[in-house]
Amino acid sequence: MRGVDYSPFYRSIVGFDRLANLIDAASKAEPSNGYPPYNIEQLGENDYRIELAVAGFGDEDLFVEVQENVLTVSGRKAERSEDEAPNYLYRGIAERAFERRFHLADHVSVTGAELKNGLLLINLEREIPEAAKPRRIEIGSTGSKAKTIEGRKSKAA
Repeated sequence: MRGVDYSPFYRSIVGFDRLANLIDAASKAEPSNGYPPYNIEQLGENDYRIELAVAGFGDEDLFVEVQENVLTVSGRKAERSEDEAPNYLYRGIAERAFERRFHLADHVSVTGAELKNGLLLINLEREIPEAAKPRRIEIGSTGSKAKTIEGRKSKAA
């Protein structure tokens, strides 16, 4: 079995095109080799941090890019000439090229990145727009004063 055809589901979902595309892309994705290892940490209610272990890579070797809710982190060491290449007796630190992708939820943005002690730290923040926040709704009835209640988040969101 090479893949699953999700096209019958597309006929019954409306407005979830991005979700359908994510499911389709995840089913076609090649298995990851686990390099470089990473952590995802929640710092606060709307703040997150991704930590990637990138020993041996410098600022000039790492690239962080966000496009259409996909955070791509890649690293590539510059090629050394044979004269500059060290003569290793044992090589345990992998300095191979890599690319790792993270799919970000809507309204999550990258606020910064820094390289510290061999870890690439990428800070993320969820910024909920005013239109998506709960709001107060006035309830009125004929012949009585209007009551104010707190709006609640919709379960459909």
